[in-house]
Amino acid sequence: MNGRDVPKAPQQKITVTGRIPDAGLDLLRSIDGSEVWAWMDDTVIPTRVRNEQLADADAAVTLLTDLVDDDFLAAAPKLQIVANVAVGYNNIDVAACARRGVIVTNTPGVLIDATADLAMGLVLMSTRRLGEGERLIRSGTAWQWSMFMMLGTGLQGRTLGIVGMGGIGEALATRAKAFGLRIVYHNRRNVDAAVEQRLDAQRVDFDELLATSDIVSLNCPYSEATHHLVNAAALAAMKPTAFLVNTARGPIVDETALVEALANSAIAGAALDVFENEPTVHPGLLGLDNVVLVPHLGSATVETRTAMATTAASNVVEILAGRTPLNSVSG
Repeated sequence: MNGRDVPKAPQQKITVTGRIPDAGLDLLRSIDGSEVWAWMDDTVIPTRVRNEQLADADAAVTLLTDLVDDDFLAAAPKLQIVANVAVGYNNIDVAACARRGVIVTNTPGVLIDATADLAMGLVLMSTRRLGEGERLIRSGTAWQWSMFMMLGTGLQGRTLGIVGMGGIGEALATRAKAFGLRIVYHNRRNVDAAVEQRLDAQRVDFDELLATSDIVSLNCPYSEATHHLVNAAALAAMKPTAFLVNTARGPIVDETALVEALANSAIAGAALDVFENEPTVHPGLLGLDNVVLVPHLGSATVETRTAMATTAASNVVEILAGRTPLNSVSG
């Protein structure tokens, strides 16, 4: 964006409810006449402070840790936009925003590669027992190489089942194909025929995906329809040699059922980047060696988080200039 594109928006306040990369703040501050207030700590902003800063805010830049509900909106009577620095927006009551004429935006596209990279990494960590191996070394436990030590599962010729073949799912499939995995997917509709052909991917129903996949990767959005999509019945339908990977949203998986399945070897293992009651992790998961646990790192690269912040800021720029935002999820 050059100087001539910067809108004239006098006396407009932007409240940023969490710490974001400087590039995003710089873009917001470049709006002539704007006042930018930002919570600069990595902890969740106290409700009292948040409400004080929302009282005269025209725009709010939020993180996935913010619950944007009626209470949030009631504190912000002037609000025009909630720009969520995430691709998911299950933390936002979109209908409540719509009732108040508040536009909701997200940051799709920019985190596809980073999340797909992490998902592929989790596939490798779980199937090759890398987390378990690292814990062994760090514990100081004596060990010696042997032919049968920590045998894992190879990927070549195995089947990866992708639940949700959007941008991240497609990017994961591209990576997985290079490792020799066969691709099946479950989606509301077929992906483009050219994509199917390039990936040699086959669309199947959910039950078939569970029954035939050696690795099940969750890459679908979270909604009422996908809440506990992977429950006790779904886990029982998987192969006992199969692995579950979740880089989507935690509540897609019933963690209590997952703990039981892992403890009883109903499935071979799991790898989770997201959790049902994040940041709390089900205590039953913590003592299991056959699960990899990482703290919501899907988009955690410098490049991706910067792009997310600037995308959210650009949405604010457009709204405050009276233009259409880049990434509206509410019309």
